[in-house]
Amino acid sequence: MKVKKRILVAPLDWGIGHSTRCIPVIKALISNNYEVILSADSRPLHLLSTEFPKLEMIRFEGYNIKYSKYLPMILSMILQIPKILWNIKKENATLEDIIKEYTIDGVISDNRFGLYSKKVPCVFITHQLEIQTPSFNESIRNFNYKYINKFDACWVMDDEKINLAGNLSKPKFLPNNSHYIGIQSRFEKQEIKKKYDFLAIVSGPEPQRTILEKGLIKALKNRNEKSLIVLGKPELNTSNQIGSLTIKSHLDAKDLNTAISKSELIICRSGYSTVMDLAKLGKKAIFIPTPGQTEQEYLANNFKDLGICYTQKQSDFNFEIAVEESENYTGFNTEINSKTDWPSLFRLFEGK
Repeated sequence: MKVKKRILVAPLDWGIGHSTRCIPVIKALISNNYEVILSADSRPLHLLSTEFPKLEMIRFEGYNIKYSKYLPMILSMILQIPKILWNIKKENATLEDIIKEYTIDGVISDNRFGLYSKKVPCVFITHQLEIQTPSFNESIRNFNYKYINKFDACWVMDDEKINLAGNLSKPKFLPNNSHYIGIQSRFEKQEIKKKYDFLAIVSGPEPQRTILEKGLIKALKNRNEKSLIVLGKPELNTSNQIGSLTIKSHLDAKDLNTAISKSELIICRSGYSTVMDLAKLGKKAIFIPTPGQTEQEYLANNFKDLGICYTQKQSDFNFEIAVEESENYTGFNTEINSKTDWPSLFRLFEGK
């Protein structure tokens, strides 16, 4: 009898988007007869343990990058480069211990640069090959590709033809080990009766997550329309009611799928995992990118230019204007038929 190969799946801890988009990858591994070991930290750890309570879980310390309330993001990130490099080196050493202790046969890293090894096949998942920055573009691309090339494969989370991520996933030059794996969403489209006029999904790193939360509660708590805010805190289990507004700390994938399907208009960050979910479900949205997070700003502006979703800066957030302007945008109304040949991709783990 063949023993199942053990695959370690480890998402980055910047927000929960990296972990949510790993859910379809994890399900594909299980359905293809692999044993999955999950490794994460903080909120991603809570989220994945909730979604997959029967899978073995390893706490793997994250990068714990902080965003400043006052400094521009690019400057904040530059100041934290020594911390990032130290974390990459540290997690690489930790991975070697995990591979030995847990008899790991393969690794799938969602944007954790240090999770490569010569002992087993290692995959790097990303949608950001051409990282959007106001300066230092070539240096950042070289840094990005330097680490990507240490992996056996780079799985680009986008469809080459649909190209949902725009220039992020379609640079002039691709890494030699890259493969487009299609648009990945944990959700399924549902035809269901509307329950909420507005659904706000709060996400992202602190302190910006809390700033957005407070702004959305203030905007929605006194309205007559039925609204729901999901706070993106999987470690909590709370539910509050303020007039016609319901506030929930977290919804698992099934319940959030249903909530989005029941909602007329979604207000959220323009993180790529959220974009893939909205595209899969064919929803209208207002995007409020995390201030200074150039990837989200690029995606939000790109979809605004394409006439798909309206966007506002967090500092300029005005709910009345946003709702009125959103009427002029189509939403994600194109059917997504992005297929992934998982068995072919997983053949990598049968070698080495």
